[in-house]
Amino acid sequence: MMKTAEYEIVRDFAAQREQVYSAWTEPERFARWFGPRIFTTPADRVVLDVRPGGAWQATLLGEEGFEVTLRGVYREVVGPDRLVFTTGDPDNPGDVPASVATLTLHEHADGTTMRFHQFGVNTDAEHAEQAKAGWQEFFDRLAEHLTVQAMLSKATSSKVSSLP
Repeated sequence: MMKTAEYEIVRDFAAQREQVYSAWTEPERFARWFGPRIFTTPADRVVLDVRPGGAWQATLLGEEGFEVTLRGVYREVVGPDRLVFTTGDPDNPGDVPASVATLTLHEHADGTTMRFHQFGVNTDAEHAEQAKAGWQEFFDRLAEHLTVQAMLSKATSSKVSSLP
């Protein structure tokens, strides 16, 4: 019998919905936040073919040459509101964990609410809790990235507005 588990994470970001969506769909931006802090994710090792049926892939590099590649396929793309993608192959997982993740973005006066729901197969409650903790760290890094992007945007616009 296949084990399944699911969870949801809701985060608010002080950023416009388009900025959050771009952080998920542009390789250079995705590379700045995707993965645990102990790894780097080089932008040239990120592939995001953001369309239904398109593949995504990110290689995370660790110490002493360690690397791990995460990959999946986009099932639904409704920018800048919603992404549905897989990790692994949940339709034919064999005996390895796989999942379907659904990301929805809702803009409001103070920024954007991101709702991330993940349904995993070949996984149990313990693995799901570990995955959830991992995503929460990723999303902490995403919040930091969005803050830096906002500061850079303000700095650029203030320089442009001060030009004669």
